[in-house]
Amino acid sequence: MLKRALSLLPALSFIVPALAAERPNIVFILADDMGYGDVQVLNPRSKIPTPNLDSLARDGMTFTDAHTPSSVCTPTRYALLTGRYAWRSRLKKGVLNGYSEPLLEPGRMTVADFLKKQGYHTAAVGKWHLGLGFARNGDEIDYSKPVSDGPHTHGFDFSYIIPASLDFPPYVYIRNGKVVELPTETQPARKFPAFVRKGPRSPGFVLENVLDDLLKQSLDYIRRRARSRQPFFLYFALTAPHKPTLPHPRFRNRTALGPYGDFIVQVDWTVGEVLRLLRELGLEKNTIVIYTSDNGSYMFRRDDPEAADHVSDPSIQAYRADHHTPNYVFRGTKADIWEGGHRAPFFVRWPGHVKPGIRSDATICLTDFFATVADITGAELPHDAAEDSFSLLALWQGKPWKRGAPVIHHSIAGMFAIRDGLWKLVAGNGSGGRERPRGEPFARPYKLFDMSTDVSERNDLIGKYPAVADRLETILDKIRNSGRSRP
Repeated sequence: MLKRALSLLPALSFIVPALAAERPNIVFILADDMGYGDVQVLNPRSKIPTPNLDSLARDGMTFTDAHTPSSVCTPTRYALLTGRYAWRSRLKKGVLNGYSEPLLEPGRMTVADFLKKQGYHTAAVGKWHLGLGFARNGDEIDYSKPVSDGPHTHGFDFSYIIPASLDFPPYVYIRNGKVVELPTETQPARKFPAFVRKGPRSPGFVLENVLDDLLKQSLDYIRRRARSRQPFFLYFALTAPHKPTLPHPRFRNRTALGPYGDFIVQVDWTVGEVLRLLRELGLEKNTIVIYTSDNGSYMFRRDDPEAADHVSDPSIQAYRADHHTPNYVFRGTKADIWEGGHRAPFFVRWPGHVKPGIRSDATICLTDFFATVADITGAELPHDAAEDSFSLLALWQGKPWKRGAPVIHHSIAGMFAIRDGLWKLVAGNGSGGRERPRGEPFARPYKLFDMSTDVSERNDLIGKYPAVADRLETILDKIRNSGRSRP
């Protein structure tokens, strides 16, 4: 099934012109919990229209084996911005909440810090989820004072964010380190699909409007920067389709697949608005646009053709496979060490440098973004930054490419896996997440899969190829213990 879907995209074989002397703008759009199968160009059986993401694939490069560094959000965001796996930080499992202490270490270089040194103006809009450092009066949060840590202290010239996922309080916007409107109201808890936790909320913070509000901030930022010759980097971290699954009213009933399907339509439209503005302002040709997700979809899969699901009952967090497969043919969901937890859509468009409509089956990781922008700008990476990042530029240019080290996967419970070529070794005895059995990290027996023939991870080959498993285990231990995978 996977090979049939991939055959719809032309093979990778092209030559591109030399890099332009002018430094490109960079727009990185990170969806929240969007599965590989939620994009129609990647999942031909999907009934959810995604015309803008499909056009991004046609106009650029599609990666079919791209992975998030974690199967949940906080560690993926840390690794994306630092080029360093989050399990090297204090966060060994789980995620932060809206009030957590900052995860980014003082002095830890981010990609925004790096790009500022190369003359870029930088912005972060959307979900932060890396800790903020709220001021306190005793045990109480003082929202009237600036937060001590956030994007404004980690290289971003402009920021307009929410603290964490949209289901975590406090429900406030924070602009350049300052809460925009005091949270004088209380948001009540709600159940799925509008799942949200009880907590303080600003009067102007309306859950259904958040994605639109963040889009407006992103578009306004692009308009401002279009008047300058200074290149810009925009990190646009969407809040959807993560829970609460609340599409704006104008998107409701746009599909026959319930609120989740409608939310995917809104995400696609949001991306389209960014692409449209870049075109209207004449920025399209000199702007790199990257779209991906922070992990797989949270929607479970039900194979029973008679089972109730999100279509018949929107309060059910699952789809029958004949209705929709958010994680495509991959096993598991968000949080799992299985492919459904961390294999994500990944598109890159750069007119004149990345040939339209091509695909790559190379195994890559979101940590690789940092080294890639360094390569694009011609600047050298510091030894103590981006320790797990490898440039993708040669791959974008159609040149021979091999990642300098295997990709390491990580689950919400701290389960590790290593991917090297066709082989994937799971260093534990379960999903490490939501699928049962959850198992324990480093508990035997491990599992070994041939990803060239078994992307659904159903055929454990560890008994047949013990030497391969031993080799991968040795490499995994070395990467974990060495503090870096980039030489």
